[in-house]
Amino acid sequence: MGVTFTEKQEKKLKKKIENFYLVSKDCLHKKGECPIKDVLAPTVDKWSLFCMYNLGYREVIRFNELKKMIPGISSRMLSVTLKKLENAKIVERKIFPEVPPRVEYRMTTFGKQYASQLLDLNLWLFKNQMT
Repeated sequence: MGVTFTEKQEKKLKKKIENFYLVSKDCLHKKGECPIKDVLAPTVDKWSLFCMYNLGYREVIRFNELKKMIPGISSRMLSVTLKKLENAKIVERKIFPEVPPRVEYRMTTFGKQYASQLLDLNLWLFKNQMT
């Protein structure tokens, strides 16, 4: 009897997990830079995703404009989320020396690439949860 498609998929998944642990073992158990702890974990909450997708869609945006585009987010939560995304090098903030000060946000090149990957994952989730 041959190997079924499901068994092949399970074997493939196990191999991917093994490779993941081989590649990530140093960053998961040591302090320092780790893409999972430093980028992925802090950015997969709903507010971060909404911020990233709106920033990716609109090249440059100011705080209050972004707040209007995300229903239900408070000013404080938006501020915390933007700081978190800035620390993860997904968003950059530019302050203009004006009175009152003007602040603009934009996605970094890395942030755009990362958002694209997350969108693929989100679309896959929608597709597979709706069937």
